[in-house]
Amino acid sequence: MGNPSIYLDNAATTRTDPRVVEAMLPYFTETYAVASSQFSHTPGILAKEALDRAREIVAVRLGAAPEEIVFTSGGTEANNLAVKGAAFASEKKNSRLICSSIEHTSVLHSCQWLEKRGFDLIRLKVDGEGFIDMNHLESSITDRTVLVSLQYGNQEVGTVQPIAAVAELCKKRGVLLHVDASLGFTQLELDVRTLPADLITVTAHKIHGPKGVGALYVRKGTPITKWFHGGFMENDLRAGTENVAGIVGFGRAVELTDTASTGRVRALQSRLFDSLQARIKNIEINGPRDLSRRLPGNVNVSFLYVEGESVVLHLDMKGVAVITGSACFSRSLEPSYVMMAMQYSHERAHGSIRFTLSRFNTEEEIDRVSGACGEVVQALRSISPLIKKE
Repeated sequence: MGNPSIYLDNAATTRTDPRVVEAMLPYFTETYAVASSQFSHTPGILAKEALDRAREIVAVRLGAAPEEIVFTSGGTEANNLAVKGAAFASEKKNSRLICSSIEHTSVLHSCQWLEKRGFDLIRLKVDGEGFIDMNHLESSITDRTVLVSLQYGNQEVGTVQPIAAVAELCKKRGVLLHVDASLGFTQLELDVRTLPADLITVTAHKIHGPKGVGALYVRKGTPITKWFHGGFMENDLRAGTENVAGIVGFGRAVELTDTASTGRVRALQSRLFDSLQARIKNIEINGPRDLSRRLPGNVNVSFLYVEGESVVLHLDMKGVAVITGSACFSRSLEPSYVMMAMQYSHERAHGSIRFTLSRFNTEEEIDRVSGACGEVVQALRSISPLIKKE
């Protein structure tokens, strides 16, 4: 291949910043005691102090109090705790849950699991850009509704939901709101002093932190039932030995984020969109066309007349790592459920490619990717049975 690999799958996970790794290392080999040993010896005290520092960093970024932050093993666990914990804490009969049809599977599957156990579930439909219908949401809220769970930004097409409007509606109707901000945290405005959300999921590995650590913001007074049982860690909301090294890394990753890097990612995103559309005919943008309503760095397009998995494999041979919503890249025989919910055709869904950028990407890489895409799509279309030959 000659050139180093260009990684553009940052919505799946990001490169851990070397400065994050540096901050974590002492907690593997030097200060390695568990934080719950703080009452027994000095190493435990040092571990607890590191845990408290990281908790404060995450809390400050959210505008929250440190005691409102519950560390978890990641976004999936935080979503499970939020959805199931809020549902089982409710004393309402025939309780109703509301989520969108394009939520991350950790939310969708949690809601479906609860539905099988007697909860009423409303799945909000989305339009062709992935946005929920606020009128549908408002009409779905009844006196039986206990929780609305909505993602901040979509993992596939990057749609940024109108969270502020949703939060105000839920507050007005007295319904708990959970926001899955696994994507969007530190890049988009998120301050619980002005946003009346009750539960917010965040995670480290989407912002150049380590895998295996996340957090759930739980607003003081929010009814929630403990889901992991064992010890009394994390304000007795999540049992299990805290991952001190990972949590320290999470805090450091939050510290290293800034508006300048987000702006740079936005510029790269726009550059890639423009370049792909200029080079390649018969291309469709999946998700919002207005990039200000889209997650920074998310570029999702469909190249008509070619299969997404073929494009991905050929790009990989050229040193470019991306992903498709096509069936061969999932454990399902169906195309992306997100794109199907947006009423896209099977052909469009199967031809979709998701590029997601980070602050470690460069303009040179973006230009190389665009050129590689042009070459790959042209070659595949030349042999595609989907195009009528003259």
